[in-house]
Amino acid sequence: MTKAELINEIAISTGYDKTTISIIVESMMENVKKNVANGENVYLRGFGSFITKVRAAKVARNISRNTSIQVPEHKIPAFKPAAEFMDDVR
Repeated sequence: MTKAELINEIAISTGYDKTTISIIVESMMENVKKNVANGENVYLRGFGSFITKVRAAKVARNISRNTSIQVPEHKIPAFKPAAEFMDDVR
């Protein structure tokens, strides 16, 4: 499902126009991105959590040049689905 399809389905189920739903969806996504980028977790009860994970520093290999590369510790965004979400998928 694409974002446009999601907006269309929400508009149909709620009766609001697609422009309003699009603004709401975009705002939600921007707020989630902003908060996760600032190191804050976003918890949506019954849906899941958008969290920041820390990857440890490691030594990687550049196989084309046959050299070692030091990859520093870095943060990555992650999503952890709620138990209810997982039960619905199963």
